[in-house]
Amino acid sequence: MTEADIEARLAPLADLRRAISVAIVGQDDVVEQLLIGLLAGGHCLLEGVPGLGKTLLVRTLGSALDLGFRRIQFTPDLMPSDILGTELLEEDHGTGHRSFRFQPGPVFTNLLLADELNRTPPKTQAALLEAMQERTVSYAGVTHTLPAPFFVLATQNPIEQAGTYPLPEAQLDRFLLNIRVGYPSAAEERDILIATTGTTTGAVPSVMDAAAVVALQALVRDVHIGADLLLWVTRLVRATRPGAGGLAVVGHNVRWGAGPRAGQSLVLAAKARALLRGRLAATRDDVIALVAPVLRHRLVLAFAAEAEGRDADAVIAEVVRGVPFPS
Repeated sequence: MTEADIEARLAPLADLRRAISVAIVGQDDVVEQLLIGLLAGGHCLLEGVPGLGKTLLVRTLGSALDLGFRRIQFTPDLMPSDILGTELLEEDHGTGHRSFRFQPGPVFTNLLLADELNRTPPKTQAALLEAMQERTVSYAGVTHTLPAPFFVLATQNPIEQAGTYPLPEAQLDRFLLNIRVGYPSAAEERDILIATTGTTTGAVPSVMDAAAVVALQALVRDVHIGADLLLWVTRLVRATRPGAGGLAVVGHNVRWGAGPRAGQSLVLAAKARALLRGRLAATRDDVIALVAPVLRHRLVLAFAAEAEGRDADAVIAEVVRGVPFPS
């Protein structure tokens, strides 16, 4: 594939970035990670305090993509059938015959915004497990296939806030990236005030359809990653497990490390970042840039880390420093 071919196939991504910038001020790293999740075909969990534009960002992405888009507001009284769908009893008025028909729920879409996912109890959270992993929904013994592409972009508030339920580890592991959304800079906050308190608002154009997204996802799989980089990713992931990597920081601070899915996610995310930047080969910088978003939600910290005020990102940074790159 020539450089001209690459530029032509990646041109829609530049249009997508511009479309998102119509409604989103700043948050360049967050937008990039969201697009990496899109290209890698993985789900993303956006975490931050209320009012930082998490929902607006996902809705803007939905407007810029010519895909099916549905939003579910997760609340304590939400039921699994409100997500997956239910069976309806129908009667043929001519014959009087009655039969059940499956009525698909809002999960049957391309882009699902699971807003404030951690405000609903674990029973309802678990309704997304099969959909996120197998891209299917099983109901009454019948398996229904979800449309392609399918993404869950979930938002959650910090778990310390009132009325929230921690996401189970099995569900967290199904998210490719855990994206931290922070406060804007002073200049960005001023621009937000100007953009949102006037009389005009920009319309977000639709720039990419399902076929284009699927084609870019296939191209991500073709991005090259060297054997030495694959070995380093393997060592990084294994080093997060107590007793496996021999790192003292892990043995002291981590109760449960990342599994093999973390390595798969890190490789795919690094490939997607390389493609997003116009390259057909992933580099060490791609891995370093994404190791925290890929791993931070997959580590279960020990009490010692919590007592010392050390979070997952601090542990991951020490793991990266402690695992040498292969010669």
